Formats: sequence, C-alpha cells, structure tokens
Amino acid sequence: MQEQETNNHQSSKWIIEATILAAGLVLTGIILNAGINNFKDRDRVVTVKGLAEMEVQADKVIWPLMYKDLGNDLTTLYTNIQTKNKTIVDFLQGNGISREEISVAPPEIIDMEAERYAAQTQHPYRYNATSVITVTSVDVEKVRKLISGQTELLKQGVAITGGDYRYNTLYEFTGLNNIKPQMIEEATKNARAAAEKFATDSGSKLGKIRNASQGQFTITDRDANTPYIKNVRVVTTVNYYLRK
Repeated sequence: MQEQETNNHQSSKWIIEATILAAGLVLTGIILNAGINNFKDRDRVVTVKGLAEMEVQADKVIWPLMYKDLGNDLTTLYTNIQTKNKTIVDFLQGNGISREEISVAPPEIIDMEAERYAAQTQHPYRYNATSVITVTSVDVEKVRKLISGQTELLKQGVAITGGDYRYNTLYEFTGLNNIKPQMIEEATKNARAAAEKFATDSGSKLGKIRNASQGQFTITDRDANTPYIKNVRVVTTVNYYLRK
C-alpha cells in the first residue's frame, strides 16, 4: 500500500514537471518567434528627407563706396583724396551713419610708369588711385535708402564707381541660431509625413526612428534683384523602421 502511494506521488511529480517543461518550451518558442519577427522588422527601414525653407530679411549690410582719382603729382593726389574722403564721411554722418560704422581704407595707388607694359602705352596721368570707404551697419533699410541717394555725392564732386566685384555691397543674415530649432522641427515633420505615406502605400506601419542626420543650413539670395532678402534652407535625413 505504501509502495503504491509512493508510485502515485512520483507519477504526479513527473506530470507536474512535464507540464512545467512543456509550458516553458511553449513560452520560449513564443519569445523566439517574437524575437525573430522583431529582427525581421528591423531589417525593414525607409529613408526619407525633409525640407524646410524660410525667407528672412538681411540683418547686416557691408557697403563699400569706391572711387578713383588720377594725377601726376602725389602730394596733390593725396590732398584730393583726403578732401573727397571728408566729403563722403560728412555725407554719411549727415544721413544717420555713425562714425563707428564707417571705416576708411588707405588708398591703393598704381604708378603707371612702373607697370610692365608702360613703355608700350601712353598714359595721360602717371598715378591711378583707388579709395574705399566702407559702411558696416545692422540698419539695413537706412543704408539701402542711402545707396539709392548716393548720387547726391556727384553734386559735391565725388563719383562713386561700381562694377568692381571686389567692392560689391554685401547683405548678410546673422540670426540663424534663432530660427534653427523651428526649421529643424519643420524639416523633421515633413520627413515623417513622407515616411508615413510610404508606409501606407507599402501596407506597413511606421515604427520608431532608427537614426537621423541634419544637413547643413544654406543661406542664399532669394534672387539677383533682392540680395537683402535671404532664403534659408535645411534638409534632414531620417531612417524609420517599418512594421507589418
């Protein structure tokens, strides 16, 4: 009788152990299957790009006022340059430009007789002087109005010369850090919208971000006629997981 009870006890113990083992194998299979599916899902990735653009007004202007002078006597030439420089500075200050915004460069003087081919060319004047006075200001609108009204200097005997690429007026935008977060957010949203459309079209669901990279910000003139209006652009690249 006691032997039978012992056998029954061992049999029940074996059944329990077998049940636990079977349940463990089933659970392991489920976990492995989920892991394999998850691994497969991780191989399914879509790469999208998001663009953000913004038009901004330039917040800094560099305006070189360049003129030329000719002469045969250096002393007279320098005197003329000093007189014209004073005329320009007075004109600028009289129109609201502070002295701190004005810089006067030393004149660049070329001795025409010292030039390589001087013996082959006749020059009416020996010295050719180039003078530049530069205005650097954050008041872009004020400077733009002055650029339009610089012909006033002609009445005072100063002819501002244009056409030299070295002395083009430059407009800059320095507030990039203030708009970066907004533009990155917009570019990321546009990238997600593109990824969601791809996922829908392919019968998938959009998963988490695998990785992302931010492109360089570029600042260019909106067009050749309005260089004081800038176009800021950034493209972000985002990789998303796709789920079934």
